[in-house]
Amino acid sequence: MAPPGQSEQRVFLAAAALIALYVVDDGIVHREPGTSVGDHAVSVLVPLALLGASVLIHRRARPGVGAILALTWGVLALVAGISDGVRHIAVDGLAGDDIAAVLAAAAGAVLVGLGITVLVQSRKREGTLARRVLRRTFLALSAMIVAFFVVMPIAFAIVGTHKAREPAAADLDLGRPHQDVALTTSDGLRLAGSYVPSRNRAAVLVFPGRTGPVDQARLLVRHGYGVLMIDRRGEGEGEGDYSARGWGGVPDVEAALAFLRARPDVDPQRIGGVGQSVGGELLLEAAARDRTLRAVVSEGAGQRSLREQLHAPDAPSGLRWLSPTTMETAANVVLHGQAPPDDLAGLVGGIAPRAVLLIRARDGNADEELNTVYLERAGEPKALWTLERGGHTGALDAEPEVYERRVVGFLRRYLGT
Repeated sequence: MAPPGQSEQRVFLAAAALIALYVVDDGIVHREPGTSVGDHAVSVLVPLALLGASVLIHRRARPGVGAILALTWGVLALVAGISDGVRHIAVDGLAGDDIAAVLAAAAGAVLVGLGITVLVQSRKREGTLARRVLRRTFLALSAMIVAFFVVMPIAFAIVGTHKAREPAAADLDLGRPHQDVALTTSDGLRLAGSYVPSRNRAAVLVFPGRTGPVDQARLLVRHGYGVLMIDRRGEGEGEGDYSARGWGGVPDVEAALAFLRARPDVDPQRIGGVGQSVGGELLLEAAARDRTLRAVVSEGAGQRSLREQLHAPDAPSGLRWLSPTTMETAANVVLHGQAPPDDLAGLVGGIAPRAVLLIRARDGNADEELNTVYLERAGEPKALWTLERGGHTGALDAEPEVYERRVVGFLRRYLGT
């Protein structure tokens, strides 16, 4: 069949131009506070190069290939525009960077419509029955493979790096008066936090964020611990780029630990951490690098990249590469402009002889099964608590009395009372 007509090419080119405008606006014009143009060089240049290549391919491609290109870019532009622009308008009002994002979403909708139209029209030009069956089967299989192994994981990576910033916590109730604090990371980002002074000379970093595990913070405050909560990079008042996977976030933890070491009400030998999900993963990594953390409670830790996926207990070793995580990791490398963080399975062994308590839920995220791997690799003292009920990071809600007994008892044992 002939390549797309001129009208289809013009539509694809115009939509690609709007997507390119959004990429440049997001990475250069309206970049996040505390970041530079150089930080986003890869995340701008690679998508622009892929867009340019797609335009050239679309001009000469058969209708089926052109439709897949239009649908792929259309879905990705819709995801980016909605997560970064439309959602931000709903959460925090219209800002300058939302305009390009909304235009990208509109371009994505047009491309999805173009792809569907081309597929419908191409059916009318098909030949024999056998050829129609073969062609439709090939296109259906190709579309499913591209959707599952390419579009879906890249979409996850886009949302994971472009979620609209939540408003900073205004009325944070931690059970006792807290003070606002400002931290500076080793890579120059300014972060905001809240601290409740210690009554027992021990302190705990509850991570991530002041919009995170507030109930856990209140529990520790009731038991006399000093509690620090910070907005990690890209969240609340924290500068820098957001990362749902926590890539590059260890300097945030290190800045928090430096603050606690300098507190006159805190014994530097009695500092611990309680983290949920990505917060638990970052605490484990930070504990392997910084000896300040004497005890770590990590709830709901899982995988951050392909490096952890390669340890998945229930997947055959030869098939662990055949996962959407492979493409998501590659997309995150582009969007973050950096390599994936080190493998947690290889890091946890460096925490000993400091203590680790891992918490997972059987009904939580599938990758929480990696906690069995982390437990095996960690040195003593260590423990794993597997909840039979409750979802991801839901231990306190599901088993409040058991949570208090286990977690506070763990901290008392290794940080003192």
